[in-house]
Amino acid sequence: MKAIQITEFGGPDSMHFVDLPNPVATEGLELIDVTAIGINYADTHQTENSYLSPQKLPLVPGIEVVGMTADGRRVLTPVASGGYAQKTLAYSAAMIDIPDGVSDEQALCMLVQGSTAWHILKTVGHVKPGETVVIHAAAGGVGTIAIQLAKLWGAKVIAVASTHEKRELVKSLGADIAIDADQDRLLSAILEANHGKPVDLVLEMVGGKTFDVSLEALAPFGRLITFGMASRTAPMAIHPGSLMGGSKTITGFWLSHCFGSKELMNDVIAALFELVKAGKLKPIIGATFGLSQASQAHRAMLGRSTTGKITLDPAQ
Repeated sequence: MKAIQITEFGGPDSMHFVDLPNPVATEGLELIDVTAIGINYADTHQTENSYLSPQKLPLVPGIEVVGMTADGRRVLTPVASGGYAQKTLAYSAAMIDIPDGVSDEQALCMLVQGSTAWHILKTVGHVKPGETVVIHAAAGGVGTIAIQLAKLWGAKVIAVASTHEKRELVKSLGADIAIDADQDRLLSAILEANHGKPVDLVLEMVGGKTFDVSLEALAPFGRLITFGMASRTAPMAIHPGSLMGGSKTITGFWLSHCFGSKELMNDVIAALFELVKAGKLKPIIGATFGLSQASQAHRAMLGRSTTGKITLDPAQ
């Protein structure tokens, strides 16, 4: 089979398109014929070995696929690794059947990005109708879904995006206002967008100064949800007193803690599938690259030139 393999860490240039033996199914693990592959920021960390969980070489990166089982089921499934390949192994218990009316690519939008958007808004963000939500990287995979869910759940959305084209996209998805991601005036832009008032909830995955500004922009009892650090830059150290003084909350979220839970994964994704089928949720497929172009896809994602979900076609 064709696959992407890493034999040394180092980012996009470390990925090589190679021939590998087909994986062999074992107890609890089924062989999947992969039809579509999702790309996530976590994958870029895998190639650098900067992910929250350490990686081992040699490595076939990738943590989510859509494919066909031996008995003909079309499934969406997480994989521990090995997703960037024409065949992979997945735990039978983790597979989620894809209903008619949801495409392979739309399904891929739901496993990581869709469920993350759901949990950072509802499970840990506790969003309420009438609250103001700031969504950073709003034109990305999580952001484009979070905008739509936040509006469905009655929130006002301030979407932050880096280009005019991205800001037009997020407004088309329902954002009440779209502002520039320019860090030098980000705080004033957030406050101006909320009529001079601080905000209730911020969804943050950039890190660095963006995190610092987001914390400053919170109203009393406001919540900042951190679920990534795309800039690879750490924020300033936080003194507990600064949280007490503003009655502010910072919550971290890592989707891995939801895996294995029917309530937190399967049930959430089933609900998202129903929203897609009903036309209430529009997944954005930003680009599809061939499997052989995985390095190019990672460069585009790291360069923040992409929107929505990025996928790989294992047939190319």
